[in-house]
Amino acid sequence: MILYHGSNCDIEKIDLTMCKPFKDFGQSFYLTTILVQAREMSQKVADRFGGKSIVNTFEFDDSDLSSLKIKKFEQPDREWAEFVMANRSRKQKHPADEFDLIIGPVANDDIATLFRTFAINVITIDELVNGLKSRKLNNQYAFRTPKAISFLQKRPSV
Repeated sequence: MILYHGSNCDIEKIDLTMCKPFKDFGQSFYLTTILVQAREMSQKVADRFGGKSIVNTFEFDDSDLSSLKIKKFEQPDREWAEFVMANRSRKQKHPADEFDLIIGPVANDDIATLFRTFAINVITIDELVNGLKSRKLNNQYAFRTPKAISFLQKRPSV
């Protein structure tokens, strides 16, 4: 399976310490199956930090993942929303820390307002989940450990 990572530089070796914490699935190396999503992210990163917009391409060997602890969310439901909110928190344990690889929807800018209004108790978790139902969200693969990263092989950037 081909996965993409939008950046402002060509990534030859993945360094998890360079990945930002407090993201949807915690401090991870994030990829997607959606080339357009990666292109948009690479442009955002290049605009924000300088450099050139680059989409890094990786081959993901998903033929036998039995050695990995994986969490997969099929849709943005209550469990996913609570998981994302916990991983973004600076005050509580991050549930993502239990996994090597997490797969699921992206809590993108389109739903940031929903998450903020939930975080300050303006809406309930049920209202948050209801608001997610009408959104089409992209996907993300969060590689959280060196063990998970070992399943990736760099390909030429696009």
